[in-house]
Amino acid sequence: MKNRLAQLIQKDGKALFLPIDHGYFQGPTHKLEKPGETIKPLLPYADAIMLTRGVLRNCVDPANTKPIILRVSGGTSVVGEDLANEGLITSITEIVRLNASAVSMSVFIGSKYEHQSLINLAKLVDKCEDYGVPVMAVTAVGKELEKRKARYLALCCRIAAELGARVVKTYYCPEKFDKVVEGCPVPVVIAGGPKVDSELEVFEFVYDGIQKGAIGVNLGRNIWQSEYPIAMIRAIRAVIHENCTPKEAHDLFEQVKAGKA
Repeated sequence: MKNRLAQLIQKDGKALFLPIDHGYFQGPTHKLEKPGETIKPLLPYADAIMLTRGVLRNCVDPANTKPIILRVSGGTSVVGEDLANEGLITSITEIVRLNASAVSMSVFIGSKYEHQSLINLAKLVDKCEDYGVPVMAVTAVGKELEKRKARYLALCCRIAAELGARVVKTYYCPEKFDKVVEGCPVPVVIAGGPKVDSELEVFEFVYDGIQKGAIGVNLGRNIWQSEYPIAMIRAIRAVIHENCTPKEAHDLFEQVKAGKA
């Protein structure tokens, strides 16, 4: 367990996870139609990648040594009745066979399927702890984006940790995010959510989240949907691992974009 967590969380206690699992409920997402090609130039700057077993098998070079966070919940889609009605979609045998450093599962607290998703998490923890595989709980909100407020997020993170998650992925909120992190006894990483309007906006919320206690990010669309994804991931990495300010990160972004760094 400690070895796998050390692969994910770097020696400085921080982490940059790159998720490309969006297709499990969205289908061919913009700029992720060919995930293997999308992530190839980004892998050197990520600490781990998060994806499904299908994409891992079919789109990622087997020689890849980047740690894998395997998405193991699903069974719903954007055209279905309710995104919260997820189940476990990958066995522990498969998790071990694919050499995953961790697994991720969404929980939908406050939804009609709250009980189901939390029991799914607890059962997954039971199975994975036997094999020393960390579970990262994802505090999902489905289509109800207005739930991204501190009180709700703090509730979700604490419950996920209480049920045994070793890491929690949750949304950033501008007000009282420190309370979300303080109430969670395991490391918190920030989810990206929808792509925002400017690069600086991303650097600002990543910086603020780190200052308020998050250990890093799990950002996808704000990186690989950028017109300059390498510049974007390098700038975000500088915020996380080099303590750069948003302005310094933006300066680096512009330098990389111009081919000067």
